[in-house]
Amino acid sequence: MQRMKVALCQVNPRLSDVKANLAMHLANIEEAKHAGADLIVFPELGLTGYWLKDSTLDVARTIDHPDICELIQASCDVDIVFSFVEETKDHRFYTSSVYASARRVVHVHRKVYLPTYGLFEEGRHFARGNDVQAFQTNDVSMGMMICEDAWHPSVPYLLSLSGVDLMIIPSAGPGRALSGDPNSGSQQFWERVVRTYAQLFTCYVVFVNRTGFEDGVFFFGHSLVAGPQGDILGGIETHEPGMVIVDLDLSRLRKERFRTPLLRDENPYLTQRILARRLGDVK
Repeated sequence: MQRMKVALCQVNPRLSDVKANLAMHLANIEEAKHAGADLIVFPELGLTGYWLKDSTLDVARTIDHPDICELIQASCDVDIVFSFVEETKDHRFYTSSVYASARRVVHVHRKVYLPTYGLFEEGRHFARGNDVQAFQTNDVSMGMMICEDAWHPSVPYLLSLSGVDLMIIPSAGPGRALSGDPNSGSQQFWERVVRTYAQLFTCYVVFVNRTGFEDGVFFFGHSLVAGPQGDILGGIETHEPGMVIVDLDLSRLRKERFRTPLLRDENPYLTQRILARRLGDVK
C-alpha cells in the first residue's frame, strides 16, 4: 500500500453509556467508509468515556463480548482503531486499543503507563500493560500507544526499532485551560510531541484526542497527523467533535529514510548494554 487515507474521528463519548457510544462509533464508521477512508481512528476509551471510577466494572467488556464483536465486524470495508475497558478472563481491567481489519482483530495494545498523579487516578482502577509490539497489516508496519504511553520516549523508541511506518496514538488528553483555549499548554505539548516523534523516527504519527467535559475536566480535541519531516499534514483545529480524512503518501518514507538515516544508524545494542548495567546496579 503506497497511500493510506486515515480518518481522524474525535468524539465526545457519553460517560459509561456503551450502547450509545457504540452506535456513535458505527455511524462514524459508515461515514468514513463512504468517504473512502482506509482506516478510522477513535480516541482513548471512546466506547466508555474516561472518568469511570467505580463504573469500570459496568462498562468493562471481554474481547469476545457482543458489543466488541459488532465493532470488529464493522471493519469489513475500513480498518478501525477503537478503545475500551478490556476485561481479561482472570478479571484484570485494561485500557486497551484494538486494531481491527477484515472482521478480525489484528492487534491489541494495553496501555503501559497509567498516570496516577495530579487529577489522574488510572493506577487505582486499571492493570498496566506489559508489552509494546509493532504489527503488520496491508503491507504497512504500525504501532500503537495510548495517551500517557507517548509521554515516555521508551515506547515510541521500542516501536521505531521495528521500523514502523505509522504510529497511532488514541488519547483522552485533558486541557489545562477550562475555557478551551486552543493555545493551552497541553495542546501545544501534544503537537510538539507528535511532530518530534514523526521526524525523529521518520514515520507518520496519527494523534486522535477526545473532546467534551467529564466531571469538570475539559478534553481539548485538536487531533492531527504529522509526516516524516515533522510536518503537519492535517487535523481538526477545534475542541469540537468532528472527522477529517488525511491522505498519507507512504512512499515518502523511502526517500526520507535515505536522506535522514536515523533508523539505519540507531544502535539498540548500546541501549541494551547500558540498561543491563544500570539495572544490574539497581540489584
